[in-house]
Amino acid sequence: MKPPVEVSVFLLSLLGPGVLFTMNHIPAFQEPLPILGMGMFVLGSVLLLLILTVRHKTKVDPLFYVFAEFTFGGMVGLTNALEQDGFISGFMDFYLKMGEPHLSTSYAVMMSYWEVVHLILLLTIIHRMFSGKSYRSLGLLWAGSSIANQIVLIPGVVIGKYGSNIRPAFWRNAPFFLVSFWAASLLFSRPREMPIVTADKIAAEQKKGLLSRPADLLLSLLLLGAVAFFVFRGFVVLDCPLDACFTYIYQYEPYLKDPVGFSRVMMLVYFFYAVPLVSILLYGLNTPGCSWMLDWTIFFAGAMAQTQWCHIGASLHSRTPFTYRTPADKRWPVIALNVLLAIVPALLALRCRTNPAFLMKPVPKGQSNDDKKKN
Repeated sequence: MKPPVEVSVFLLSLLGPGVLFTMNHIPAFQEPLPILGMGMFVLGSVLLLLILTVRHKTKVDPLFYVFAEFTFGGMVGLTNALEQDGFISGFMDFYLKMGEPHLSTSYAVMMSYWEVVHLILLLTIIHRMFSGKSYRSLGLLWAGSSIANQIVLIPGVVIGKYGSNIRPAFWRNAPFFLVSFWAASLLFSRPREMPIVTADKIAAEQKKGLLSRPADLLLSLLLLGAVAFFVFRGFVVLDCPLDACFTYIYQYEPYLKDPVGFSRVMMLVYFFYAVPLVSILLYGLNTPGCSWMLDWTIFFAGAMAQTQWCHIGASLHSRTPFTYRTPADKRWPVIALNVLLAIVPALLALRCRTNPAFLMKPVPKGQSNDDKKKN
């Protein structure tokens, strides 16, 4: 009896640490170009093994190969986190010297720990894929997290302190970045999983004003607060001369001026991308019939969870120089505020999933309780 596909994928991902351990003890594989070449060869070999694994399946979603390859990469990332924090050794020494030196930073360590979440998501998606169950929403959650990961990592390395020491192996991140976008576009283009809601319930919900929907009112206020905070921290990393900005970066979040660069890029991503997106989500939350909210809130929740996990963890991690860590006397307010930034998008996505009537397409005139039309 063959094991489930997700089990086979997980076992295949365990080859990643084995490859790293082998390369760490063979000097011929420890030069920049051989590291890149070996990495591409391994990823190609994994793809071939995946094709053999599902060869007996009549029809395989092309996204399976994407999810499975990212599972392999996630196990490599987790190996890095465990080694940097001293739980294991003998896997990453050569790669940090000649491959991607930035992986030893606190931000990269927290990013690597987040791969546990990616592994759980990806294996669950693969299980549902081959069980004939829907996985689109979980896929969008992963896509948001994966794209946010890469959109901070790649520019952060290029413009930060490691930009002058970029090795060939670093550019392996580019195809992963592009494939994440492709996977997201494919998931968005597929039919949305629309819940069944009666026409009379849709009509009743859409007649309510914002004051009659206290949960939406609270979420709207929280989202407005998030926009204000995104804009403020954007000004902070852009060296705004206001006293408030100066006080904040020195007394509350000195990590924002860490020369590694990841925190600065993240705040700029929030400023230029999260602010417009949250503004659109605010519109959707207050305008009947915006069914696209069901997708974009999940995507945004994944992105914010990943970035905030990395930002909070890196600002406290021992690998961050002491002068850039969050001051002890300001630690809990800063942590609470950053945790709230991760929780609010998740609450918004949960609200849209559990009570979608307001977001459904408006009910045409003439449909009433007698019809019980399903949207």
